[in-house]
Amino acid sequence: MRVLGVDPGLTRCGVGVVEGVAGRPLTMLGVGVVRTPVDAELGLRLVAVERGIEEWLDEHRPEVVAVERVFSQHNVSTVMGTAQASAVAMLCAARRGLPVALHTPSEVKAAVTGAGRADKAQVAAMVTRLLRLSAPPKPADAADALALAICHIWRAPAQNRLQQALAQHASAVKGRPS
Repeated sequence: MRVLGVDPGLTRCGVGVVEGVAGRPLTMLGVGVVRTPVDAELGLRLVAVERGIEEWLDEHRPEVVAVERVFSQHNVSTVMGTAQASAVAMLCAARRGLPVALHTPSEVKAAVTGAGRADKAQVAAMVTRLLRLSAPPKPADAADALALAICHIWRAPAQNRLQQALAQHASAVKGRPS
């Protein structure tokens, strides 16, 4: 499975592509950051994020896009920018018919480090180790994007089995006489 992880942000949008399957060594195919100027008009910044993500999709041809689920913070303007960049990533994927998976920050941290409250340094250290890199990806947004892709590769099989079981249960319940 080839996954494009996106750590959404309006100033720095982390992107990383990881390939592999759960239980086997994973391979990083690319990592980077899509940057936009802080002083540019919002619409132009969103277009720049879109262009950057489209370039990553063109170059790496992922099968799925994993995006960090936006969560509430105290700084509303930060949340808004993150949500807008997240929506752009989802739109780019949907336009190509690619599935989008949303993962919470604590879910990603738990998957990669074993602790849902891990700090950025711990996430970067584990990403470096798991992908057998010589140094942690910089900035942290890039490491977080790789962590999202790793999380999805590891969790997708279990999530798919759970969805199938729920669908079978719903089908069986529908078929029962009232």
